[in-house]
Amino acid sequence: MSIVNEQEKAALDVKVRKRRFAKRFKRKYVRSAYWPPLAAFVGLFIIWELCTMIFNINPITLPAPTAVIQEFISSFSFYISHAWITLQEAVLGFLLGMSVAIVMGVLMAHSSVLERTLLPIAVLANVTPIMAVAPLFILWFGFGTLPKVLVASIITFFPMLVNSIMGLRSIDENHYQYMRSLHASKLEILIKLRFPNSLPYLFSAAKTCVSLSVMGAVVGEWSGATGGLGNVIMMAGNYMQTNRMFAAIIMLAIMGITLTNIVRYIERKVLHWHFSADNWN
Repeated sequence: MSIVNEQEKAALDVKVRKRRFAKRFKRKYVRSAYWPPLAAFVGLFIIWELCTMIFNINPITLPAPTAVIQEFISSFSFYISHAWITLQEAVLGFLLGMSVAIVMGVLMAHSSVLERTLLPIAVLANVTPIMAVAPLFILWFGFGTLPKVLVASIITFFPMLVNSIMGLRSIDENHYQYMRSLHASKLEILIKLRFPNSLPYLFSAAKTCVSLSVMGAVVGEWSGATGGLGNVIMMAGNYMQTNRMFAAIIMLAIMGITLTNIVRYIERKVLHWHFSADNWN
């Protein structure tokens, strides 16, 4: 009987260790915000490499990822210098678009007249093709940083505006009436109730808009620029330097992912009290 009990105990210990290992693996890798996307990128690169080898694709049409990575590493300082230009334009455009959107959102959330007056103009700015606006900004403001910042801000503006209005208005009626009963001013209600309530909406929009601002900066550089990753892609396309095009696209992807994760990190710190922060723990 003792031998049987020892065998059962050993088998139970093995099961417990397996369960603990599975839980640790799931918590560290499966639920991680970094390992699943990394595995997806690695799988995509492997499939890409195999396709170029099996189908013998012309490198000018589609270079192998190993050739792109070699180009990226060998000219890393070149891509970093141009990425810095695009990053400044994107971040400035994102901050400008977000700031204007929040200010307008506050005004429109408090006044239905202002909302009916200004929202059609915001919709018009949103539906206007950005490729049609960018050349005008280049014509008006030259080839410097300002027109790219404005393009990035326009593409950022509308999602932030809509979410700010929704967040500022989506408040608990009981909390609102309680503050009114305490004779709180509109400014106090805005700071202590409306704005904290709108933060989940604002961060939700910011995670989308921060990558859109990168795209806006690139579109602005396509219309006229002497630097930036958009200019690199355009010039490489003109000279059929496909390796350089893909390397610049990889740098843009890294930039967009990094900026999005920075916003997510800030969201976790600011909204630690909100259930949405648990999704990224």
